[in-house]
Amino acid sequence: MELILAALIAGATAAAKDTAAVAVKDAYNGLKDLLKKKLGETSNLVDAVNKLEKSPDREDRKATVKTELELAKVNDDPEIVKKAEELMKQEDPEGLQGGKYDIHITGGTQGVVGKNSGTVNMGK
Repeated sequence: MELILAALIAGATAAAKDTAAVAVKDAYNGLKDLLKKKLGETSNLVDAVNKLEKSPDREDRKATVKTELELAKVNDDPEIVKKAEELMKQEDPEGLQGGKYDIHITGGTQGVVGKNSGTVNMGK
């Protein structure tokens, strides 16, 4: 599963629970705030995430978030990837370190720090 998608699903699920750890909710809010800053509060992705939050178990909502992630091309943004990693360090540290999530970054990225496996393409 793509890292950012997994983070948004985990965060939306945590946000719906009163018992979720504060660190998870804080990391999720940080990721959402960054998406709003980069894409705008009325972007299709932010709208899809807000709807997912209301019904985090619905597969159609997860699929919509996945589609909007692909259309917004945020998987290439190192800042967003870093925020997603921060959330997953709180929610699923073993999965993150064990390479459970795919990280694909292309473009002018200078480097990626971490123990995760994935594909990194530098340059254009």
